[in-house]
Amino acid sequence: MSKARLVLVRHGQSIYNQKNVFTGWTDVDLSQQGRDEAKKAGGVLKKHNIYPDICFTSWLKRAIHTAQILLQELEWEHINMLKSYKLNERHYGDWQGRDKDAVKKEYGEEKFLAVRRGYDVPPPPLHVNDKRCVWNDKKYANVNRALLPLSESLQDTKKRVLQYYKEQIFSQLQEKKTVLISAHGNSLRALVMELEKMTPQEIVQFEIPTGEIIMYDFDSDMKILQKNVLIG
Repeated sequence: MSKARLVLVRHGQSIYNQKNVFTGWTDVDLSQQGRDEAKKAGGVLKKHNIYPDICFTSWLKRAIHTAQILLQELEWEHINMLKSYKLNERHYGDWQGRDKDAVKKEYGEEKFLAVRRGYDVPPPPLHVNDKRCVWNDKKYANVNRALLPLSESLQDTKKRVLQYYKEQIFSQLQEKKTVLISAHGNSLRALVMELEKMTPQEIVQFEIPTGEIIMYDFDSDMKILQKNVLIG
C-alpha cells in the first residue's frame, strides 16, 4: 500500500545569498551555483526513485525555478505546480536588500541575532511608502493589502505557511500522494517546526542549507514514520 510522502527542498543559492544580502520577499533569481544545486536535487530524487505527484511553491522565482530545474532533471515536468505567496520566504522588512554584516554593525549583535535567529522578533518594518513594499508589485495586486506584510517574525511566517498547508497540502498527503514543496529557508523551517513539534528554542538551532532535500514518510494516521535528509 502506498504511503503519504512529503519532500521539502530549499531553493538553490540565490544572487542575494551569494552576496550575503537579506532577501525576504525580494524577487531575485538563482545564482549559477543555485541552478547547479537545483539540478543536483533532481538527480538525487531520481537516484532514490522519488517522483512527486504534485508540486507546491511560492510566488518567488528562486523557488519556482528550483522546482522547474529539479523536475526537468527528473524528467517529470508534467505534474501540476501550484503557487502561493503564503509559501514565500519570511519578510525581512527594512533589512531587505541590505548587507547582513552592515545590518549587524548598525543594530548590534544582540538585536541582530534576536531578529535573525529568534522566533517572535520581527525586523524593523518597511515604511508604507517604501518602494520595496510588495504593494508596488503587480503580481500581488489581487491580494488583500491587509495580508501583505511589512515585516515578519518566524512566528508570523509560520502562521501563513501552516494555513496554506492545512488548506491545500494536507489533503494531498491524506490521499497518499508524494508531495514536493520547493520553498525557502524560513517558510520550510516554519513547517518543519510544526511537523516535528519543535519548540521556539529548538528551531533557533535548525537550519536548512540551499538545495537540501528533507523527506517525511507518514503512516495511515498521518504521523511521521521516518525522516530522511537525502544526499547524492
